Amino acid sequence: MKAFTVLRGIAAPLFKDNIDTDQICPKQHLTRLVRTGFDRALFSDRRFDAEGAERADFILNQEPWRKAVILLAGENFGCGSSREHAVWALVEFGVQCVIAPSFGDIFLQNSVNSGLLAVSLPFADVRKLASDALGAPGMEWTVDLPNQTIVTATGATLAFDIDPSRRARLIDGLDEIGLTLLHQSEIDAFEASQRNAAPWLWHPSHLN
Repeated sequence: MKAFTVLRGIAAPLFKDNIDTDQICPKQHLTRLVRTGFDRALFSDRRFDAEGAERADFILNQEPWRKAVILLAGENFGCGSSREHAVWALVEFGVQCVIAPSFGDIFLQNSVNSGLLAVSLPFADVRKLASDALGAPGMEWTVDLPNQTIVTATGATLAFDIDPSRRARLIDGLDEIGLTLLHQSEIDAFEASQRNAAPWLWHPSHLN
């Protein structure tokens, strides 16, 4: 997983409440067996018409926001189903940080496993940030995870809180597999001990 330290780029305002995972990655994209190729799936029912053409009125189809790496959203972002595909679609599109007043619990857990930073700020602050993004399109924002600050296009600086374990995992680029592999020496020692104590468990089985 790619480590997250300091992110610089454009912020897109999509300040609506209750944007659920079926909006973020609609169900027709869930048949894919790999976790790549979801960039076109992101908000596909809203980004594209029935013929697959872009809808000009959707903000992520507009310049400069089609290059956004930060998304500003409303309350309860990522609510709904537990699909990881919603996070994959955001990351594949290029969004590496979502700032919202609140998030769906499972979405929040899925985000840290794919290197997506989810930042919770008060509703009024996010609404002001969304207004700033509309007022200064294309200007660079900075999200500094080690220092837990956001610097907007206007130069305003906001601090944010984050669970220390999520912060550490994002900075170190550790998904759940990566966390497990930190204990590789202990795993190896356990397997060696078990091979000696119960060698029959390690014999291949032969079914007739």
